[in-house]
Amino acid sequence: MNTRRCERCGEHLSARHSHRARFCSVRCRMAAHRARKRDATPRELRTRDRWVRRSAEKVPLTTAGKAASSTDSRSWSTHAEASASVVGVGTGFVLSAIDDIVCIDLDHCLDRMTGKLARWAAAILRDAGTTYVEVSPSGDGLHIWGRADVRQGRRIRRPDGTAVEIYGTGRYIAMTGRRHGSSPSILADLSAVVNKLTA
Repeated sequence: MNTRRCERCGEHLSARHSHRARFCSVRCRMAAHRARKRDATPRELRTRDRWVRRSAEKVPLTTAGKAASSTDSRSWSTHAEASASVVGVGTGFVLSAIDDIVCIDLDHCLDRMTGKLARWAAAILRDAGTTYVEVSPSGDGLHIWGRADVRQGRRIRRPDGTAVEIYGTGRYIAMTGRRHGSSPSILADLSAVVNKLTA
């Protein structure tokens, strides 16, 4: 069964596409090329050799197409290698105890059509301050990137069924490079907002 998908729109790549094809059409290829030029991923992430590829089902992969692990550095690559690979549908960044880089993952908080942010998510963004925030691959979630001491991941279920997840090690996060709003390409201290969310 063919499970290859277009890196831009997620459509299945049919048998008529080359086995090395990454996009379903010229339009998607050009849009992805323009997006790469605008990739807002902070240098602090791009310069760490903790990148993987990912499948459409969000399984981490090596640049050679084998299973990758969020705890085995031998399966990680540089940002340039992961970005150039045709494996899977996109890239991911591995969170590790090597440093204090963390990600706060906000589920289903962004209206894809209007770009309007849910009130609860807007409050978390205000608390996070000036730091890098990107739109998740689904288009309706956000990843808030920064620094904090998070050794144990947490999933906080909200009353409306959405969730806030906080990770600092042993996980990988699917990346898009799609900056949310005017967030800067820097990583701020998220200790206060992490403490508030987990209190």
